[in-house]
Amino acid sequence: MPELSDLLKDMMGKPSPIRQIMKMASNKNIINMGLDPDEVISYGGGWVGHHAPELFRQKYAEICSDRERFHDAGKYSPTLGFPEARKAIASMEKELFGIDLQEENVIIGAASTQLTHDIFITLANSGDNVLMLDPTYANYEGQVEMALRESRIVRLPVLEPESWEYIPSKNELVENFKEIVGREKPKIVIFPSPDNPSSQIIPHEVVKAFMDICEEKHIFLVIDHAYKTQCFDRPPAYFSWSPNDYPYLVTIHSNSKWCRGLGRRLGWVEAHPDVIDGMERTQQCSILCPDTLHQMAMTEYLEQALQDGSLKKYLDDSRAAYKRAADVTVKAIDEHLGMPCLVPQGGLYTLMKVDEDGDEFVKRVLKNTGVLFIPGKGFGSTLERGVRISYGPHVENVEVIKEGFERVAEYLGK
Repeated sequence: MPELSDLLKDMMGKPSPIRQIMKMASNKNIINMGLDPDEVISYGGGWVGHHAPELFRQKYAEICSDRERFHDAGKYSPTLGFPEARKAIASMEKELFGIDLQEENVIIGAASTQLTHDIFITLANSGDNVLMLDPTYANYEGQVEMALRESRIVRLPVLEPESWEYIPSKNELVENFKEIVGREKPKIVIFPSPDNPSSQIIPHEVVKAFMDICEEKHIFLVIDHAYKTQCFDRPPAYFSWSPNDYPYLVTIHSNSKWCRGLGRRLGWVEAHPDVIDGMERTQQCSILCPDTLHQMAMTEYLEQALQDGSLKKYLDDSRAAYKRAADVTVKAIDEHLGMPCLVPQGGLYTLMKVDEDGDEFVKRVLKNTGVLFIPGKGFGSTLERGVRISYGPHVENVEVIKEGFERVAEYLGK
């Protein structure tokens, strides 16, 4: 039999939560449970359901229909990304969030997953600790294990499992952060905002305190902004921070969520020029260069959509649609199940407390109702008795959201 590396053998013995989520939602698994995939209502997907901007689609069509331009789209890009694409991103951030950003603050890559992996390699050494929240995005743990083999993950709880409150005390959280940083000496602190899996937004005063401590201790604060444009209320001030003002700040961005580019893999990192220089060397060994076609289409779209105002309108409309889907979800949970859940502040999710092992609850409900939730355990120990619920795939058909909770309520006798 072929022999894999010790790292891979160890990781394959501990399946990643992301892989488990995708496997659970697969048609094969649904059929094996004796269910009809067409009848299943899934709240499992970490993807958006709204359509991409029509103008963006047209830019792809124009490039692909022109023989020479399509030929041009097959050439190598610079490792950092094309200068005009990086400038367009800087202009977008200036227009939407007022960020003082230059071309040298941006590196384009193959979406946030690859960029996060490269960030770990660029900023830390094997054996350096990495501090994460609990709960947090399920893929970070495996990425640290692969990129920083001897490193240890340290968790900072932000969800109170009994009261189901997110950050019940800001002052206590900052003190706990300060204590853990002093004891564990992490090289990187990473969290999403808006958060996955909770769709909560860490308050500005908390993040400012984190940043001050990180700068004092020479720790990198990495914020994953995958859902940045889906903040339902006024964005916190740190959404507008410039890495030129905060050299230890690194932010990750992606086309996956704002324009439904999940499979059109493109993302970028914003950071101090010294960090971008390091990322360039790392990326030369990981993907060599970002996708040329995606950069061409995005650059042309952003240049036009920023000028005519259509980008802002598109984002405003999308944000309103997700806020409506979030409200429908929370109302349905309250009316049909009466279980505690978090009110989303952005993004695609809520967390619901089920007061039993989340894995067992999900399996039982799926088998008896054809409704799929995601067990919370993969996101952190604070979610062992909870589930993640995604309204993202159903944003254009919120009646499906209601129907799912009606089914579950009938089964549970609510």
